[in-house]
Amino acid sequence: MSVINHTRLALGVAAILAAHAIAPVASAQQSSTADPAESNATNLDAVQVTGSRVRGRTAEDTAAPVDIIGKEELNATGALEVGQILQTLEPSFNFSRTFVSDGSDILRPATLRALGPDQVLVLVNGQRRHQQALVNVQQTIGRGSAGTDINAIPLSAIERIEVLRDGAAAQYGSDAIAGVINIILKRQTDHTDVSLMGGQTYAGDGEIVHGSVNTGWDLGKGFVNLSAEYRDRGETNRAGPDSLRVNPPRVTQRLGDSDATDAYLWLNSAVPLGAGELYAFGGLSQREGNSSGFFRGPDDNRTVPELYPDGFLPTILTTVDDASLAIGYKAPLGSSGWDMDVSVNHGRSEFGFSEGNSANVSWWYEPIDPTDPAAGIYGESPTTADTGTLRFDQTTFNLDFTGSVEGINDHLLYLATGVEWRQDNYEIEAGDFVSYSYGRGNDRDIVITGQTGDVAQPGMQGFPGFSPDEAVDEGRHSMAVYFDAETNLTERFLLGGAVRFEDYSDFGNTTIGKLSARFDASDAFAVRGTVSTGFRAPGVQQLFYSQRSTNLNAEGVLTDTLTARQDSDVTRAFGIQPLKEETSTSGTLGFVYTPTERLSLTMDVFRIDIDDRIIFSSNIQPEALGTDGQPCAADNTNCPISAILDPIGVGQVLFFTNAIDTRTTGVDFVANHNTAFDSGATLDLTALVHFNKTEVLERRSQSPILTPEQLFDDPQVTLIEQGQPRAHHVLQAVYETGAWQWTARGNYFGSVSGEGFTPGIKQTWGGKALFDLGVRYAVSDSLKLSVGGNNIFDQYPDKWDPETGAPFPQMGFKYGWETMPFGMNGGSWYVRMDYRF
Repeated sequence: MSVINHTRLALGVAAILAAHAIAPVASAQQSSTADPAESNATNLDAVQVTGSRVRGRTAEDTAAPVDIIGKEELNATGALEVGQILQTLEPSFNFSRTFVSDGSDILRPATLRALGPDQVLVLVNGQRRHQQALVNVQQTIGRGSAGTDINAIPLSAIERIEVLRDGAAAQYGSDAIAGVINIILKRQTDHTDVSLMGGQTYAGDGEIVHGSVNTGWDLGKGFVNLSAEYRDRGETNRAGPDSLRVNPPRVTQRLGDSDATDAYLWLNSAVPLGAGELYAFGGLSQREGNSSGFFRGPDDNRTVPELYPDGFLPTILTTVDDASLAIGYKAPLGSSGWDMDVSVNHGRSEFGFSEGNSANVSWWYEPIDPTDPAAGIYGESPTTADTGTLRFDQTTFNLDFTGSVEGINDHLLYLATGVEWRQDNYEIEAGDFVSYSYGRGNDRDIVITGQTGDVAQPGMQGFPGFSPDEAVDEGRHSMAVYFDAETNLTERFLLGGAVRFEDYSDFGNTTIGKLSARFDASDAFAVRGTVSTGFRAPGVQQLFYSQRSTNLNAEGVLTDTLTARQDSDVTRAFGIQPLKEETSTSGTLGFVYTPTERLSLTMDVFRIDIDDRIIFSSNIQPEALGTDGQPCAADNTNCPISAILDPIGVGQVLFFTNAIDTRTTGVDFVANHNTAFDSGATLDLTALVHFNKTEVLERRSQSPILTPEQLFDDPQVTLIEQGQPRAHHVLQAVYETGAWQWTARGNYFGSVSGEGFTPGIKQTWGGKALFDLGVRYAVSDSLKLSVGGNNIFDQYPDKWDPETGAPFPQMGFKYGWETMPFGMNGGSWYVRMDYRF
């Protein structure tokens, strides 16, 4: 087995931790500032902020930057999806809007600190959340990744969200390179909250109808909290007239938010058992989406004129089912001051595809008798089909111990240790036979031509189905052990460390570490910093995914495309090695300044270096000329790419591989100020400033056939470096007086660039400022009414340049495509009622 060479920092951390851990169980009195957890040593309900395993430590006291977003702030945004809310309130978080991107239209990529969706770890109640089944394979942010469906958790169930802006793989395991998002569920038992909301865009579409209820039951020393939520979101469409593919020009695309309905049922609970408590939490969610692919014109070889004389727009129907349940028991270990927590957490993400308003062209035009042209064609094809299902399952077992021993200068040394075992499984279920087959017999030796005389494409148009060749049911398991320590060496100097060992059944093991420190120079000013090594194991989605689909090639032509499974015959033919882990080195350095009780300032700079980053390759297409500068020979001896692709019958191929090293640097600045007026009114002001810059330091190719620039071309470099805003700032003011609350907020999104659809011509969409305004009136202690608007000045992204962006503006693409940080819906309004009883 390979051993990742990331042990130097880990061994150094282990040595420091061991030196402090050799001590008897403490009984010494702690100071209030040095050891915040002593009074909570056996209090299982004490707050434990993300990034520290010490109960009772607050976000203001930690050595790493942590943002806490409470339920009041979450509910005041006028947004309902967790991803959209976080993007509104947390500038280091990005939730790109996608369209004409298959499943990514309904399950959007969420990122932190400009990295990938699978490089941020999501926790619920401090426990690992399972990832999504969908792999982002289109030209979108997070291309080639499978992150976490953060919108599968209902807003009504959330008490607060903690965002750790620091590498934390040594503390929490794989994926926590960019940071950690910890979603804490409600525990309240005092009342029932009912919320109703409706709204739409200024353009008159995107209607939203939303309802939720949260209630709780007091079980003495235990509780049950239950949330139910439903949302119906209508589609938006900002497509312009298509003057290229139809005459007279008309709108042919659906460009905007897809039509979607969401339903949720979530539980959080705990009951006393013995000296501790038995807890359970989790939930069910279902999302149904209706989006579209790329329009096929009436003269396109993929169109059947008898079915669609004016061309057609394939409809992609998706169903996302998500389920999770964590069951555990935590209890103090006698009077030792140590606690134990043992749990099992299972989660499943299922993504089902269906195609509507489509056809299998090869079925329609297949000759009834290939030997007798006079016999004609079959002339029929279904227009709908099940195109397959993706499933991801994860089961995690944890056994954790936390406690303290006597440290230095009568300060307690807080320790945590534990083991984790995890099983990940991935499944691709084939679709209906018609969804992927070439003709009724799926015999590629038969020549079937479409209306233009070119070879007819197999499968349903839009999103061809997964075939039995892509079907898979595979998995892997891993085991981890960690050791975590934190202590005050003096009254003002906090030092922490973590070391973690993980072993995977497929690629090997790793040892990583983290050091963190904080020095309080005074009661008002502190300096803090961390340094860590990390890793991300390739996801089972990346290990086992494959697909045959229809995508645009570099010339803008729809082309039969193969996503080849890693370590397959195709990737081996190119000389591509099996996937291995990504490794990272990261650090933060910043300060905390609280000159008064009403004003706080923090600033943190960060740097994240990632080696052997897993990427989704560029579209690998056949050569225009052979290696000898001549046209390809009949046997392709001078055209090695064609020699691989022609027998498969595809026009381009893509695959996952470790190919680039990147560096991300940035800075976060947070300022909070609150004022209490003599009248009883309050004013809370918040400023959050975020800058980042990602650079691709090196491109590499394991293939003797493909250069690094072919394997990962410039458009993909641009997507990683400039696809996400390098600047995102938030200004917010909340004014309360009597029964009234006013919330005003501004979000500035920096410019983004892309050239995925115009290779060699970089399209840049300039930075924009969006403003939100909301007013809430408390009719009584039980009833509150709200009205507000998001993007109240109706701001849109820049339009495509009609010349450099051609042919997309001529097709009706007005505002861009591959990178849309705030979408293109324009302004919207909402009304909301909250009732408590």
